[in-house]
Amino acid sequence: MFHAILRCSRPVSSSLSFPRPLSRMDPQRPVEGAIRAKLSAAFKPTHLEVNNESHMHAVPPGSESHFRVLVVSSLFEGASLLQRHRLVNEALKAELSGCVHALAIQAKTPEQWGIDPALAKSPPCLGGSRGDPTMEDKLKAGR
Repeated sequence: MFHAILRCSRPVSSSLSFPRPLSRMDPQRPVEGAIRAKLSAAFKPTHLEVNNESHMHAVPPGSESHFRVLVVSSLFEGASLLQRHRLVNEALKAELSGCVHALAIQAKTPEQWGIDPALAKSPPCLGGSRGDPTMEDKLKAGR
């Protein structure tokens, strides 16, 4: 579990399609790398995108706290949207109980991806924690 502010080398989102060899994971983005590795192992996706959207929120620069994922897998066939989200949440439970504050999930079958191959956009942050002077300490503590 990560208990410090985890910083990435670029505070902009990165959209990387599957597959990305694990040996090329950026050590400056350990949470993103862990998310990518766990989703790849759990779902054997035909397409995977992991976007760090932390820069869009009221967190210190370089944080890894807000993510959007798109997972396309045949393992989602016959599963409801709620079941798919539960499966993704289960695969990432360590990250969600640690430093990941928000996770937006798109979980599609290959057929659904073929019909609509798009990653949804996140709305702008309304700054709910901008006035909270303890936010940086909370992030350092992994809460």
